[in-house]
Amino acid sequence: MLNTGYNTESPLAILKSHFGYDNFRPLQAEIIGNVLAGQDSLVLMPTGGGKSLCYQLPALMFGGVTLVISPLIALMKDQVDALNANGITARFINSSLTAPEIGSVQTQTREGLVRILYVAPERLALPGFRRFLQGLDSSVGLNLIAIDEAHCISEWGHEFRPDYRNLRQLRQDFPAVPVIALTATATERVREDIIGQLDLQQGRVFLSSFNRANLSYSVQPKGNSWWVLLSLLQSHRNQSTIIYCFSRRETEELAEDLNDRGLTARPYHAGLEPELRRRTQDDFIRDRAPIIVATIAFGMGIDKPDIRLVVHYSLPKSLEGYYQETGRAGRDGLPSECVLFYSYADKAKQDYFINQMETDTEQQRAEQRNARQKLDQMVDFAQLPTCRRRFILEYFGEQWTEQNCGGCDVCLAAGEEFDATEIAQKVLSAVIRTGERFGAVHIIQVLTGSREKRVLELGHDQLTVHGIAKEFARPELREVMGHLQARGLLARNEGEFPTLSVSQIGREFLKQRQRLTLPLLKSGGDGDEQPGVRSARNGSANGSANGPAAVLTDYDQTLFEGLRALRKRLADVRDVPAFVIFGDVSLRHMAAAIPQSPETFSRVPGVGTAKLEQYGPQFLEVIRSYAEANNLPDRTAELSGRQRPRERDRETDRQPPERRRGTTYDTTRELLAQKLSISQIAQQRNLFELTIIGHLERLTAQGVTLDLEHLLPLPERLDKIREAFSVCGSDLLKPAWEFLGDQCTYDELRLARIYLRQEGREV
Repeated sequence: MLNTGYNTESPLAILKSHFGYDNFRPLQAEIIGNVLAGQDSLVLMPTGGGKSLCYQLPALMFGGVTLVISPLIALMKDQVDALNANGITARFINSSLTAPEIGSVQTQTREGLVRILYVAPERLALPGFRRFLQGLDSSVGLNLIAIDEAHCISEWGHEFRPDYRNLRQLRQDFPAVPVIALTATATERVREDIIGQLDLQQGRVFLSSFNRANLSYSVQPKGNSWWVLLSLLQSHRNQSTIIYCFSRRETEELAEDLNDRGLTARPYHAGLEPELRRRTQDDFIRDRAPIIVATIAFGMGIDKPDIRLVVHYSLPKSLEGYYQETGRAGRDGLPSECVLFYSYADKAKQDYFINQMETDTEQQRAEQRNARQKLDQMVDFAQLPTCRRRFILEYFGEQWTEQNCGGCDVCLAAGEEFDATEIAQKVLSAVIRTGERFGAVHIIQVLTGSREKRVLELGHDQLTVHGIAKEFARPELREVMGHLQARGLLARNEGEFPTLSVSQIGREFLKQRQRLTLPLLKSGGDGDEQPGVRSARNGSANGSANGPAAVLTDYDQTLFEGLRALRKRLADVRDVPAFVIFGDVSLRHMAAAIPQSPETFSRVPGVGTAKLEQYGPQFLEVIRSYAEANNLPDRTAELSGRQRPRERDRETDRQPPERRRGTTYDTTRELLAQKLSISQIAQQRNLFELTIIGHLERLTAQGVTLDLEHLLPLPERLDKIREAFSVCGSDLLKPAWEFLGDQCTYDELRLARIYLRQEGREV
């Protein structure tokens, strides 16, 4: 039977029956209304915001066929699997299929058996395929064209694809068919280019907020990245993680090191055999390999909603790329972390490749300037002394008025300051004494007493400022400079080689000997220390105000794990990723509401008619058995009576978190006095254990006496640690840890050192 008739159900009814949700997310209803009216649309919506629904739901109302252009083979398959699981007939055509398989899909589509057809953009260059589309339009009807990853059509975007230029011809072939172009990353310039290239001048632009409230952002100095990375992976153990690296070699070496530590990690890059890449990606999607160490070749188009940690082990080339890659975390709306390790040396690596770009034509020179500008913006983000969320949003043209986002390392450290008067004077003096014609790298070399060839040639080793800030690590000095720029004391002069100068405000500061306080610096370290990690798990990181995760942190963990196990079995039998059955958000709702009838089970977000019929009996059997064994009632009515975040006043949701009383260290000290363990304190404060130990170090360094007896290793282990410090001739952690091998953990070493220092013993 041909799918040519229009569906008379309301969009809201279809949303529930096919997708399992009671309400639209912000902008979805307006976009769908514009599409149903036959108008063109440009949709900018962050990853996880629900872009796909904006064409999938109209496809069910239009009848006929909706054509979806996507450059991402993995995404095509995931979305087709998910649509079929929801009772919506969808197919794809790309290079992964054989010629007979493509012929079969085309036949099914011509016969009206396919609602949504996904195709790769290069397919549009083939005359035979264009004839197929023409015949399709005259038979079952081509009623909507959706262009995913629309930023790929713009040469000003970070992922320009020449094949996307074929879309101009598609518009000419089907001028009466409405087009919806969708992207998660596009600056104003890229948006204008998309509109021009696709002739969308008469359409509407829908600009959703770029804010991913459930994501936290933090930047860590790269000097200690290995230890911080291990801590991050430990805190996200058995959760899906992507680690992005600069080179193929780095991915393989890091993956090997992680496997040596007992973690399951797989390398992924374009140099691997296609079959191995496919298998690695499939293992990640199906939860057989929780950690992927990859170049940016990995992740595009992976529709996996439960990635909880994205790490950039090296500096990305652009903020668009960074935003898109971090956007792969927490697509289901649940709290997830994004951590960037930064070293200025990473900028030098990227600069090298930019300098290798061809510059024979004005177009090529413009591309090189564009690449350099994007890299500088990425460096600015990494060195930022102010809110990282605001920087990202303003980059994409969105204003952020809150003073504290509550979800980045800078904002979470707000209120913890130190007297920076002296170091600020030294930095400004060094800039002036060197003639205000050098960049940050050279100034830092002078301040730290470097005897680099360039410093000696210029005679800067003879200046009074040479070596006057040796006590600061280079990343710390760079952080100070970032703060001074943000305060207007230092100015950066743009050019091929940016330089620093002291502003009029900075000169007044020096002249009047004003006092200056700055936020506490991150430990730059030199590889011997393991710095505390500023956790960004509170505040906005607790979930999007409008996201599907709104309910739920209070759910039965044991039941949740039982439901996860059932989901995995069903997914393996059907040969689909587990999230195609149900996402984590749905399972959390089940484990909180304990639905015990088909009617209450149908109220779970993500449970539509098809999934209720197909999976309801199996999930209800597990839930009922668990509820009976533990005497648990059906709590659906109780939970539905709660006020959900999307029903609250949004202005209230955006208020910054209440200011903590006293310092963060005082809070840790109070909990320590209650004889709580490091783990218990970290859990209560929603921080890393590493951060809590860092608090103890700072407290004892300030002369505060702490009762640490209940935290210490057994006496014989403490004696071994004392011996290790003695043999190594210092109390640096790395040499002692290597001396002891696997006999103790890094955290045990740190706690023991705090204790021994406090007791005034020789170590």
